[in-house]
Amino acid sequence: MNANHHESSGLSRTQQITLRGPAELADALPFVLGFHPTDSVVLVALHGEHGRFGGRVRLGIPRSPREWASTADHLAECLVEGGARTGSRPDGIVVFLCQDPEPGETGRTVMERLRPFAQRLRTACGALDIPVYEALCITDGLYFSYCCPDQRCCPPDGTPLALSGTSVMAAAATYAGVQVRGSLRDMEARLKPRGGAGDEEQRAALDAAAASIVPRILEGAEAQGREEVREATLRLAREILRRFVNPKSPKSPNGLGGRPGAAGAPSTARPVRPLVPGRAVDATTTAADDAADDALITTDEAAALVIGLQDRVTRDRAAEWMEGWEGTAALRLWRVLARRCVTPYQEHAAAPLTLAGWTAWSTGDEPTARVALGLALDADPEYVFARLLHQACNEGLNPESLRSCLRSERDARAASEQKDPSPSRRVRMRATRRPGTPPTLKKPGRPTGGTGRRATAGVRPGGPATGRPGSGTPRHGGQRGSRSGR
Repeated sequence: MNANHHESSGLSRTQQITLRGPAELADALPFVLGFHPTDSVVLVALHGEHGRFGGRVRLGIPRSPREWASTADHLAECLVEGGARTGSRPDGIVVFLCQDPEPGETGRTVMERLRPFAQRLRTACGALDIPVYEALCITDGLYFSYCCPDQRCCPPDGTPLALSGTSVMAAAATYAGVQVRGSLRDMEARLKPRGGAGDEEQRAALDAAAASIVPRILEGAEAQGREEVREATLRLAREILRRFVNPKSPKSPNGLGGRPGAAGAPSTARPVRPLVPGRAVDATTTAADDAADDALITTDEAAALVIGLQDRVTRDRAAEWMEGWEGTAALRLWRVLARRCVTPYQEHAAAPLTLAGWTAWSTGDEPTARVALGLALDADPEYVFARLLHQACNEGLNPESLRSCLRSERDARAASEQKDPSPSRRVRMRATRRPGTPPTLKKPGRPTGGTGRRATAGVRPGGPATGRPGSGTPRHGGQRGSRSGR
């Protein structure tokens, strides 16, 4: 279960506005979260006499009503514990249930179907001595109140939501620069395989890449094979970053793009459309942009990067592309790779999704970061890097502390490689770029899952690569071998 708690809002940091009644609460929700929370239950903490917005938790609505009681207890505890960690226990809570009607349903049908869940949420909060001031169901362009008995303001057939951009909250959001990034469904779609005719080709490329790369990682003499794979993966990723910012540059025979000129960082060739404050992102526009990015990476390149990023050290060094033009291009690359993790390689998406979440958080896009990190934990609930980043992002920590750590380790590694190009480093020095390459961010690892010989630390030899380490025979079905620290 993955609850996003204690999320902060840029609006609350810049100015205060007063919301009066269920209508303005319903209209405010997308601006509080940064996106429209389709198929979600959201709890928002209120503090003080005037009900100041505080922490919040969001989770997908469980399909089975049998899960509603445990989910309600979990969400209430998360919200209260998150407030306790920051020294501010909630004085009240507002509950939102957001779900589109199924075929044949009306908005009122959805509201009545979710009524027992709303009641269970109110009971769970009350058990912690925190009242629920309002519980709203938002569906089919309407809102319904589970708390207000006055049919003059909350009729049983629902009340239409305010037109987009016309409310006091929308005006305040525009002034404060708060951005709404479309719906949660649209944001998740940018990070998931889309299905279609290309899936089989990508699956075959992933099979071939796993069969080729994993034995080199696991059985390379004196770790030489592992270092070669790391440097090859990072070199290919760097070339694709440059390809994103200069897509018209010719590709070399091995499919790598040209290098930028020596004058400095390249400018983005495909203009990044700025998010308009107070307005949702156009899903058609983002889909077109993603399709253009997909066209810049071949199936073989994507497969090599997905498999290569299962190595923890490689992934951590890739995390150093976190700001400036590199951060912008890297987020696009990690999205593409997440979309290429087709069945049965869904679990391999944890690495690019975590990198997408980190890059988004580092560049100030917290809503995208939470969505990406949540999907990473859906792909692999035990992925340590995603868990650490998810907790830090949701607790409102400043990513600059981690950025500083990455910069320091990058500089230390570069200085060490300059000072002592020992034989063990020669393969790496020939393959890597000029001094200033990024450092390894150490993360807690997990014990190896297999018996007998251990897999190399930090390596996730995923996919249908081999029946045993070193075998060149593909094993279809995408089962992973042993794995360790993420």
